[in-house]
Amino acid sequence: MSEAATTSPSWDHLFELAVAQEGMFTTQQAAEAGYSPQLLAHHLGAGRLIRVRRGVYRLVHFPAGDHEDLTEIWLWSEHAGVFCNQTALALHDLSDILPSQVHLTLPASWKKRRLRVPDGVVLYYGEVLEAERRWFGPVPATDPARTLRDCANANLPPGLLRQAARAALHRGLVVRDELDAVALALDPHGGLDG
Repeated sequence: MSEAATTSPSWDHLFELAVAQEGMFTTQQAAEAGYSPQLLAHHLGAGRLIRVRRGVYRLVHFPAGDHEDLTEIWLWSEHAGVFCNQTALALHDLSDILPSQVHLTLPASWKKRRLRVPDGVVLYYGEVLEAERRWFGPVPATDPARTLRDCANANLPPGLLRQAARAALHRGLVVRDELDAVALALDPHGGLDG
């Protein structure tokens, strides 16, 4: 018999999980708190929860958070995703662009999965080391150096890349030695200082 089947439902446990994740939780997390699919359906019907997307739920009366949209996608990724590229630039406040899509790196092993990717999400596959992550509330993003390197490799427009790199240098988030990929990408466009 599974642990979820023998565990009594604990609203406190479920609430604690949701508090740390902008009021959201996954079906798996609910099961770990003792909530069967039938019990979740009961709470949905009673208006205590809403289904955000398949496998992701939200407490109805929980206040909206700053990163609610990203938290939903991160929960969809089963906590495996790391926000990157233009999304990470915005989180680090290194650019004044507002990305129209969410950029997320998943582990390379996920490339083999058949995924129903949420609308507006661009996926990359690769490993992001713990040392290359920074947390913004409940969600991880690549650190400034990794973000700039990824943006350079993804051919971010030179003006935006230069702006982001200069902002990161000015704020002390990176040092020039960490910007080799950026310098290489900007070389044909007047360089980093151009």
